[in-house]
Amino acid sequence: MDKITFTLNGKLTTVTAPPNITLLDLLRDYLHLTGTKKGCEIGECGACMVLLDGEAVNSCMVLAPQVEGKKVVTIEGLAPEPGKLHPIQEAFIETGAVHCGFCTPGMVISAKALLDRNPSPTEQEIKIAISGNRCRCTGYKQIIDAVKLASERMREKNK
Repeated sequence: MDKITFTLNGKLTTVTAPPNITLLDLLRDYLHLTGTKKGCEIGECGACMVLLDGEAVNSCMVLAPQVEGKKVVTIEGLAPEPGKLHPIQEAFIETGAVHCGFCTPGMVISAKALLDRNPSPTEQEIKIAISGNRCRCTGYKQIIDAVKLASERMREKNK
């Protein structure tokens, strides 16, 4: 068992876990954060996306000890405060981008990583940013619309 200390959703966290488990399993099974979805477990579907030091990564492809000393943000950590949603989450709801909901956390995380580095993405840049995420309901148009709307709102807020 390894002791792993990292910042999780803004809070310093220490957990003891086997060295061979993934970040996905650490989050879901040890820390009970189930917003990060378990999909393909081979880095193909994007359901398990989290931010690792600001970059969107498939948590199923990261061993838990690799986050030692790093910052991890899950879908649960995006809200600015309890009872509020992040503007990206609000935009997903307003545009009807939440279908069955399975891909939504990973899509939102991918959108967050994109908008953090590029507040004014083109539609093509949005498509590239979410290309690692699979939507089983084929709701890509609404998802792209949601990212555009969130981008506009976040830019307005930051003026």
